[in-house]
Amino acid sequence: MRWTDLKYLTAYLIPFSAFYSVYTGEWWSYLTPVLAFLIVPLLELRQTQTVDLDDKNETDRKNNSLFFDFLLYLNVPIVYGIIALFIYQNLNVQRDIFELIGMVFSVGIVLGSNGINVAHELGHRVNRLSQLAASALLLPSFYMHFTIEHNLGHHKNVATPSDPASAPKNMSVYEFWWVSVTGSFISALNIERYLLKKKGIGPNSIQNRVLLFALIEAVYMALLLFFLPWWVTLLVIASGFIGFLQLETINYIEHYGLRRKKLPNDKYERVRPVHSWNSNHWLGRVMLYELTRHSDHHYRASKKYQILEHKEEAPQLPVGYPAAMMMALIPPLWFRVMDRRIPVF
Repeated sequence: MRWTDLKYLTAYLIPFSAFYSVYTGEWWSYLTPVLAFLIVPLLELRQTQTVDLDDKNETDRKNNSLFFDFLLYLNVPIVYGIIALFIYQNLNVQRDIFELIGMVFSVGIVLGSNGINVAHELGHRVNRLSQLAASALLLPSFYMHFTIEHNLGHHKNVATPSDPASAPKNMSVYEFWWVSVTGSFISALNIERYLLKKKGIGPNSIQNRVLLFALIEAVYMALLLFFLPWWVTLLVIASGFIGFLQLETINYIEHYGLRRKKLPNDKYERVRPVHSWNSNHWLGRVMLYELTRHSDHHYRASKKYQILEHKEEAPQLPVGYPAAMMMALIPPLWFRVMDRRIPVF
């Protein structure tokens, strides 16, 4: 391990701030959204975008280092620890509505950035431990079907009308939330039914992972309701909703308006770097485990986050991912800034 590898510890700023938000309350309840969507964007405005150029020896070293994997797995106890603290604080400390709203957003941001985002990275790996960790990180946001649809649906259909997670031009993020949330679940269900049919297994079998995941999520919710007051359960569920809406907002900005050409054989051209929006702002990159180098991820999905490369030909967002997410929440501003930047193929 080299000291430069420690830059990815920056990703723990979000859960650390959420811990402080939940533990302290009052105005500090809003520390995490302020950090993620105000302080980080402001810092990125002053940053020079950097491009790391590693030689083969350095790439091999990073690829084989267990340190980078450890950083991902550490998010499992961190995420569940923050949920436990959130529950404990609400059972033992009286908070007003103002504080509770801030806490829900703080915990929800953790579930999105250190939960679903890390699950996205681990879900592309084939070993059993990674798959279990990915499922555990997706559970609190009720999005366990994500790995199936993302790996077998999104990566195949990205930047086409068949992909619910690729936003067409002029679609607002609010419309996209509905389209992607419902469409991705239906897509995951159809993918799983197709895979089971190939094995001669019925769609309602216990081997249907989408139905199994839905059952696990239902049991999780039932346990919350059984052991906790209804209002605490509602807060935990609400934070999960914030988590998956954060994911879908990222999905929105990653492929907005980008479309693959349809070839004469009625198939689409192969996925190229021009079919994903990238950002090379350093702080957002490392805090999101290089998610912002999305073009290289689509080029080879099994490539680990620490060796993802900048693609010069990929369209670049004018701001980092956190600022782009905030901009997307104001559709007229988003359309005005982004529509003229959509490349013409």
